[in-house]
Amino acid sequence: MTDTMTDILSLLSEMKTISLEEMSAVKLMKRNDTKYVTNVPTLMRLLQLTQSKYYVQEINDSRIANYNTLYWDFCDDHHYYLIHAQKRKPRTKVRTRRYVDSGIAFLEIKRKDNHGKTRKKRVKVPMQDTIMQDSLVGEPFLEEQLGLKFSDLIPAMSNFFSRITLVNYEKTERVTIDFNLRFDNHETGKKQRLDNLVIIELKRDGRTHSPLLAMLRELRIKPSGFSKYVIGSAITNSSLRQNLLRKRLRTVAKRINHPDSYLKEYNDEEKKVNIEN
Repeated sequence: MTDTMTDILSLLSEMKTISLEEMSAVKLMKRNDTKYVTNVPTLMRLLQLTQSKYYVQEINDSRIANYNTLYWDFCDDHHYYLIHAQKRKPRTKVRTRRYVDSGIAFLEIKRKDNHGKTRKKRVKVPMQDTIMQDSLVGEPFLEEQLGLKFSDLIPAMSNFFSRITLVNYEKTERVTIDFNLRFDNHETGKKQRLDNLVIIELKRDGRTHSPLLAMLRELRIKPSGFSKYVIGSAITNSSLRQNLLRKRLRTVAKRINHPDSYLKEYNDEEKKVNIEN
């Protein structure tokens, strides 16, 4: 275990916990979602501030969950990537997500409409990689939702990350904190990691009071759109159109305090260790 992970776990150990069953009661009917990008040292300071106002989700005695997501796109024009890179609406993502600690996986269709409202539908699949080996797994769901077959798409890019989930004591908002990001491009074979990057997403009920907003302002953490699929694809596939992303990539580099070399390649053995532990 790295020193960073040890420090994060130490901070989380000081917080009250909330179970997955209790989390299901936190229904945000009129939800506003806002993303923020920062770095690991600032995350440490943020966790100190949240200790007296937020629960941390705990599942099977663990307060950090590990995720593996595989994104699908059209092989000829990378339509889903381009739509997202251009911030056009409506837009769609097709992905399979595996909860590494439990092994449970879902095929998910995530849509954002013209009003910015996000809707997600999913179906459980035996294993994430099963779809790559047998396209009939999950294909009826894909046809029902989008009128597509898996033969129309290719597995484009995978990511791996760790997540902390917080809930305020009033249970009017959820906060997800993603870090330890790894990217693996299935087309180019290129792998990259963003060691110091932290993505925070605040999901709250309408415009209710949020203790987190004051903390974010205190730490000078500003709202910033961030798509793991788009950024991960851009930094692992140089053939994709990236002119619209240059500003966002510079912003990411600046906020994680590595303006010249914030990308680090990683090998298969290191990736294996990070996934399994």
